[in-house]
Amino acid sequence: MFISYPILAALLAPLLAQVIKIPLYYVKNRKWKLELLFSTGGMPSSHTATVVSLTTAMALMEGIQSNSFAISLILTIIVMHDATGVRRQAGRHAVVLNQMAQDFHRLVNTLKHHKMNNYEKREQLKELLGHKPLEVFFGALFGIIVAIVLYNFYPFHRL
Repeated sequence: MFISYPILAALLAPLLAQVIKIPLYYVKNRKWKLELLFSTGGMPSSHTATVVSLTTAMALMEGIQSNSFAISLILTIIVMHDATGVRRQAGRHAVVLNQMAQDFHRLVNTLKHHKMNNYEKREQLKELLGHKPLEVFFGALFGIIVAIVLYNFYPFHRL
């Protein structure tokens, strides 16, 4: 089965980025967190690794003057901006909203003088949505490395 080099690079980069998040988290926190394999946010940015790997593959295969590279580059810029901008702010908002909900339930508990278990049953908003600029930078670096390694070690891109 033939799979194009740019597609393989774009699929492999986020997979490897998600996998690498687990040992990086362990080194920093001294505990394993396997759910990072399926989560958003964190180091490195898998979204950034995806689009940068695709863009690098297009540059290597078709050159930086190609329309494919131009389209990919614009998509990459948008995704990287979104990762550090909108998605990161949404994560910050989730932190504040979760704290407000927790404070509200504490206030209700205090006023009623008994325990209220509704808060424990409520699902909190996901707080780790976006990325710090450094996480995006390393996602980009990771994407470039994946694309270059694939380009140099697998001859299928020359078919």
